[in-house]
Amino acid sequence: MSYTQITLEKADGVAVITLNRPEKMNAYTRTMGEEIMAALDDTDADDSVRAVIFTGAGDRAFCAGADLTPDDGARPFADNTEVESLSDPRVRDGGGLLTLRLFKSTKPLISACNGVAVGVGATMQCAMDIRLAADSARFGFVFAKRGIVPEAASSWFLPKIVGIQQALEWCFTGRIFDAAEAKEGRFVRSVHPQAELMDAAHALAREIADNTSAVSVAMTRAMLYRLSTADHPMEAHKIDSRSIYRLSRGGDAKEGIASFLEKRAPEYPDKVSEDMPDFYPWWEEPEYE
Repeated sequence: MSYTQITLEKADGVAVITLNRPEKMNAYTRTMGEEIMAALDDTDADDSVRAVIFTGAGDRAFCAGADLTPDDGARPFADNTEVESLSDPRVRDGGGLLTLRLFKSTKPLISACNGVAVGVGATMQCAMDIRLAADSARFGFVFAKRGIVPEAASSWFLPKIVGIQQALEWCFTGRIFDAAEAKEGRFVRSVHPQAELMDAAHALAREIADNTSAVSVAMTRAMLYRLSTADHPMEAHKIDSRSIYRLSRGGDAKEGIASFLEKRAPEYPDKVSEDMPDFYPWWEEPEYE
């Protein structure tokens, strides 16, 4: 697929998705969201990709929020169109469609926030797994200042990352805050000089790609997101048990043990596209006891 508002590059097991509208501070449009989702379909289907890094083109912005110009295509009801039912598909929030797709990824997602990230530029990062920031980054959950509410399912993601008190403060005030506050509030894992940000993100991606089983990582990502919100630890125990039973009999477990005993780098044979456990995705079944 050819992209007009993002770029997708792959090298040595790491994909980089760059939001690519630098003249608009990488402002988000419906087209950009569709292209990001298409790129995720690509990276999920490509077994050579072990981690995905997101960043913005230029040195000013990761994403300055939704493009509010009249012809941007980001706002389905900019012309005050009314719908007869709130179940109308047009009511669905475009940022939420994106974060739900990010949530489904089978590959780890790393944000390298290189500048301003407000509105959907901040909330889309909530659905990424590990967030790094340049020291020039700025964040803002500005919705209360615009007379709306947090979107992109951030009311689900953000409190899980930073805790309810911090999430409420940032959303209540709508203030713009810097990378240091983002790190203190546990929204970002680390802050780096602008020139060193992508190197740090690649180093983290390489640590995952070079040392771990792709199937193990995909299962772990699904388990931590879904089971951490279960009503009882028994739900986690069920999936833990089934996962260990299945994966311990696979090629990656054999290679993990052999490489450890032989003191060499592992070469895991199993593929996410072919070798996930037979009960995956368990959450799509009405009952998995």
